[in-house]
Amino acid sequence: MSYYPQLRQFLDQAKTENLKTKHFESGYRETEVKVSFGQGNSARIPWISFLKKPNTTSNGIYPVYLYYKDYDLLILAYGVSETKKPNFDWPVKGKTTIKEYFEDKLSHKPDRYGASYIFKVYDVKSLPSKEILNRDLNDIINQYIMLVDSTVPEISAKTQTKFNFNFFVSVLTEAGLIYKKILIARFTASLLTKPFVILTGLSGSGKTKLAQAFVQWICQDEGQYRIIPVGADWTNREPLLGYPNALKPEEYVKPDNGVLDLIIQANKHPDLPHFLILDEMNLSHVERYFADFLSVMESKVEIPLFSEGTVDNGVPAKLHIPPNLFIIGTVNIDETTNMFSPKVLDRANTIEFRVEHDEMKSFLGNIKEINMKVLNGNGAGMAESFLEMAASKSFATKDIDAINKALVLFFGELKKTGAEFGYRSATEILRLIHQLSVLDENLSTDEKIDIAIMQKLLPKLHGSRRKLCPVLETLGKFCLSEKGEVNIIKDVFEKEAFAFKDEKYSLSLEKIARMYRGAVDNGFASFAEA
Repeated sequence: MSYYPQLRQFLDQAKTENLKTKHFESGYRETEVKVSFGQGNSARIPWISFLKKPNTTSNGIYPVYLYYKDYDLLILAYGVSETKKPNFDWPVKGKTTIKEYFEDKLSHKPDRYGASYIFKVYDVKSLPSKEILNRDLNDIINQYIMLVDSTVPEISAKTQTKFNFNFFVSVLTEAGLIYKKILIARFTASLLTKPFVILTGLSGSGKTKLAQAFVQWICQDEGQYRIIPVGADWTNREPLLGYPNALKPEEYVKPDNGVLDLIIQANKHPDLPHFLILDEMNLSHVERYFADFLSVMESKVEIPLFSEGTVDNGVPAKLHIPPNLFIIGTVNIDETTNMFSPKVLDRANTIEFRVEHDEMKSFLGNIKEINMKVLNGNGAGMAESFLEMAASKSFATKDIDAINKALVLFFGELKKTGAEFGYRSATEILRLIHQLSVLDENLSTDEKIDIAIMQKLLPKLHGSRRKLCPVLETLGKFCLSEKGEVNIIKDVFEKEAFAFKDEKYSLSLEKIARMYRGAVDNGFASFAEA
């Protein structure tokens, strides 16, 4: 096999401002190939890495081409990750590090990658023949494959550990991100219940940061996730899935944001979680650009991209959305955004972010600089366990009678407004309660039912004051600890200092009260608030 044409193309492009890499081959021999010319700006040291699991560019060892453009030097190196210390090392005693080479030959320290070891150094102005370049690359890859194959079983057994929710909470705190533990539990349990979660609420309350923090923590490599800002001009699926090229029928145009590549990679690596974060998801009508995803979430069929046999550039004719792909959408509500339909809400867990008075007071008194790098790959060893938990179809078993009684009670009242839930939602509620029980055994049955009501039942409520207020009054009474002689409107909804925390379903009751006041003030109310 010859990698020379790709290397030549890499060196030529490195002298330009073009940072795109999708046209490079994604594999060579038994390795996965990663190419980088920089993120946002052109890098001074573009690189090509050749990876074999469990190694990644941020955590592991790998053969790598490093092009030091300022010196016109191309170094083929025994690469060592900078972000995180690898679990094992190259057996290269007596080899020179790049740092030592630069200090000796150039009387200068390299900008980066000084800990990697020299295999071969080439002057780009007078490269050796393609036969020599191919031989050198194949030699180091042969060493690498033999090393990894003999070491991986031991490493995998050591690094794969049981998913630990409390460890994630502690690393979040170390990174300077402060969330209530119950909110983190809700977010994590929702992902485990179904791989589609919507985060809504106050702008700047930490929705995107929590999603970003979790994916950085559990992913071993940044290639396992994409954070995509949704555009107001997204009117079809092309920004996510691309389109066939009408001028070149044999070509399929992939979106520049890398979403299609992410899904294809998730299919190739079912043992690794992959995440798609859609920021400001409702800037455009979700049903327009996301319809294919909504459909296959339940049907499990493949998304057709083009006619079989017409395209040959690595894109499958039909795209499978695998269970190891998790989608997180963030939502802000204002005059520039669009509301979600019941079809969307029914397929997701919706978590509302709010900032309480005590939380703001604590934040202002203890502002810290956020260090997201602390999170990088810290929970990657728990990824396999996380996927196993997500694949579990177990239902809640503890206090199942109390859970079922509460659900039937709410079903009867929601049916009056046409917001009742179906069999799918009922099943997902039971799974959510089960996952909450696994993550935090200290949660009471009422607390778990409260979370389920808040995330799966109330989001579908919307309508006029006349339609909504009678139902909200009844639902509010269901949430009280004592249902005696209480005037739900005067004693609860309109009482400014009412102690919601003391009630049976406190989260849901507070939300119902806000929706009631919104319906009275505006003549209309929905779950999403500006």
